[in-house]
Amino acid sequence: MLEITCLAFAVYFEARSEPIAGQLAVANVIINRKLSPRYPNNICAVVFEGPVYASGHPIKNRCQFSFWCDGQTEVLDDRGAWNTALNVADSALTTRLDVSEGATHYHTTKVFPKWRLSLQQTIKIGEHIFYR
Repeated sequence: MLEITCLAFAVYFEARSEPIAGQLAVANVIINRKLSPRYPNNICAVVFEGPVYASGHPIKNRCQFSFWCDGQTEVLDDRGAWNTALNVADSALTTRLDVSEGATHYHTTKVFPKWRLSLQQTIKIGEHIFYR
């Protein structure tokens, strides 16, 4: 799979209901992880990072990005949102405008993961809070 497709896939499933800036920030997190020595060095590996069963299926609720291991089948059923995700991914890869302010993590405002306490909050956009 091409890196732009993997990035768009993550943007679509993680942030399609968010404003464009929020979608771009999610893409920035993935790119920032790719650039960090602490994570895989390609976008697809970052997006699909996490433990898997022998079958290759991800272990439920153990992935870096929840859409990939939430136990639901990923279906691209909104053509407009998919086109937007592709455009956001392309912009994130070509312009390197980092609206996340260097973030490597984020979560929705509906959860309060413990890991957030060890990181610096950078920005809140829509329903996501970003950290580095």
